[in-house]
Formats: sequence, C-alpha cells, structure tokens
Amino acid sequence: MDTRLQKTIKDPEKLKRSLSLPLITFYGLGTILGAGIYVLIGEVAAEAGFHAPLSFLLASFIAGFSAFSFAELSSRYPKSAGPALYMHSAFGFQLLSTVVGILVISIGVISAAAISKGFTGYLHVFFDFPDWLAISGIVISLGLIAIWGINESVFTISLMTTIELLGLLIIIWIGKDSLLLLPERMPEMLPPSDLREWPTIFSGAILAFYAFIGFEDMVSVAEEIKEPKKNLPRAIIISLFVTTFLYITIALIAILAMPIDQLAGSHAPLAMLYQYKTGSPPTLITLISLFAVINGALVQIIMGSRVLYGLSSQGWLPAAIGKIHPRTRTPVRATLLLTAIILVMALWLPLVTLARITSLITLAVFACINAALLVIKRREGTPMGVQTYPGWIPLAGLFTSSLIIFLELMRFLP
Repeated sequence: MDTRLQKTIKDPEKLKRSLSLPLITFYGLGTILGAGIYVLIGEVAAEAGFHAPLSFLLASFIAGFSAFSFAELSSRYPKSAGPALYMHSAFGFQLLSTVVGILVISIGVISAAAISKGFTGYLHVFFDFPDWLAISGIVISLGLIAIWGINESVFTISLMTTIELLGLLIIIWIGKDSLLLLPERMPEMLPPSDLREWPTIFSGAILAFYAFIGFEDMVSVAEEIKEPKKNLPRAIIISLFVTTFLYITIALIAILAMPIDQLAGSHAPLAMLYQYKTGSPPTLITLISLFAVINGALVQIIMGSRVLYGLSSQGWLPAAIGKIHPRTRTPVRATLLLTAIILVMALWLPLVTLARITSLITLAVFACINAALLVIKRREGTPMGVQTYPGWIPLAGLFTSSLIIFLELMRFLP
C-alpha cells in the first residue's frame, strides 16, 4: 500500500489544539456579548418596561444553572460534539444525540441570522444600503474568515471582543450619573406584587435570555483548547459572571437615562443612548456596535461548523460533511453549508422572531443537558481530574429551563 495512503488512514487530519485560557475566555465573551445587549436591549424594554433589568437578572439565573452544568460536562467529555456527546454518554441513544446536536447547530444558525439582521440597524446610521445587500456581504465575509483558520478566527474574535467591551464601558462611563437616580427609582424596578405584570417580565426574560446564549458554544471548540478539562470550565464561568455584571449595569443605565418609549422603539439602542446622554453624533458607539454584531455572528458560524464536525467524526453524520481541510485545518464543507443556511434565514425572518426561536430551542437543549448530567453524576460519580458541582445545580437547570418553555408556550394558547 502507498505510504502516503497509509499515513492518511492512520493519521486523519485533526483540529489544531492551540487555544489558551485567555483566548478561550475572550472567545466565550465574544459568544455571549454582542447582539444580545447591543441590539435587543430596546426590545426587552418594549416587553418589560421599567422591569427590563429584572428580566435580564432572571435570564442570568436561568442561564447560570445550565452554564455550570456545561462547565462540568465539558470537563468530563472535552470533545467537539459537545451536547450531542453528553446526551449519548448519558442515555446511549444515537438518534437522540444526533437530534440534540442538530438542535445546537440550529441555535447557531438562527442566532447568526438574528445577529446579521441586527447588523443592518446600526449600519443604517452611516449608509442606506439595502438590507439584503448588507446581510449578504457580512454573512459571506464571516464564512470566509471562519474557513481561514481557528487561530485567525479566534484572534479576530478576541480583537472584536475587546472592542465590544470598550463600547460597553463607554456606555457605563457616559451613563454613570444616571445610576445616582437608582435609589429613588428602585421601587419602579422591584418585582411587582401584582401577578398580572409578571407575564411581561417573563416575556422580556425570554428575549434577554438570548443575550446570555453563548457559553454552550464554547464546548464546540474543546478539541482546539490546551488542557480543556481545566481551562474550559474556568472560561465558561468567568465569561458568565463578566457578562452578567455588564448586562445588568447597561440595562439599569438605559432605563434610568432614557424615556422607555424612545428606547423601546430604537433599532440601534446603544447608539441612541450615547447620543441622548452626550448630545454628540453616535459615530464611535455605532462603529463599536457593528464590530459587536459581526463578532457574534462569526462565533456562531464557528460553533455550528465544529458541532457538525463532531457529529461526523462520531459517525452520526456523513464523514464528508466534517472533512478537515489539510491546509486550514478547519471543517470547510460544514462552514460553507452553515453560511448558506444562515444567509437564507437572515433574509427571510424578522429579528424578534429569530431571537425568540433561538431562545426556545436553547432552553430545550439546556433541559436535555441538565437531565443528562443528573444521569451521568449518579452513574459515574466524580472521576479524578474533573471539575464537578453540586447535584442541585443541574436539577435547578432542568426545572427552570422547562418552566420557562412551558410559560412561553402558554402565551400562544387561546
């Protein structure tokens, strides 16, 4: 047999393990920050009014339980298949595992489509491009970056994440005086005793939950992380706490600084907030917002392509889909496929619809993953070298995710 053929059989192309804790943390921040706060803060305010910060806080609790579950599972099984592998390890059903993997990919596709849609709101501050042209240009460009290479992609994400953080810190700085109003305005924001107001808060939390989606994407690059059993759980938890602090602070400033009706009606809410507080054109914050939105879409493309790779490497999808290019060491076919689907979705559905669909599918996946961890913890105990958390955490994650799905579906019943 030809020696080159023997090498191909014995040593198939694999992903490059090169991401350190700082890089994967910035990758995580890039997955969570972005379109959620830059685009949806106005939509959350439209749903929950003065209780928008409460909606964000509720969303962080809902997401937080599952974040800790993902952290433990990523330490137990540091593989790119992520949630699909976790389900297979718990229940042993290939079909169920594949379905969950496809749901995770759907989250990335729909989320990237929503993010690309949000891109146009900020772009219109500068240019009056047709939406279809702007969306097509950004989605295709990001697909090419994702194909380029994981180091290059994560470096790009880290750079844009730094810019995102700078933008949020600018908003906090220019709005810090509004926080002085918090003691007198706090009664308006506290949980209401009137139960009739809670449906709007939960509805706002469903939209706000979209802003916390992303830590589950981090597990999809597990095979490209150095010491993943240690570094990946740490990065997930750090990313969650940093973004929660930023979101709650930004939500408070937005509600205190601007009339609700103006905030709720804006397609570029942070740009409007900047202009409202400074009286200056929102050029800088709009540019930063564009970077933030682009960053979120790039992360979703990378995540979806890695899950497709993971499913194909497990033999649950055709091997051709997850084939690694020998030069870029990236799953080119999977990336091209997802880029095409994202483009169609972004051109087809409105932003809020995309965000709500993403949140509901994500909650369903979270419920499954928490259930899987409960089974695994009971069966396998605590292996050496694995980061574990108390059993009540996945139980709480299963309960809260299922409850929010139920409440959201009840809204559509007559």
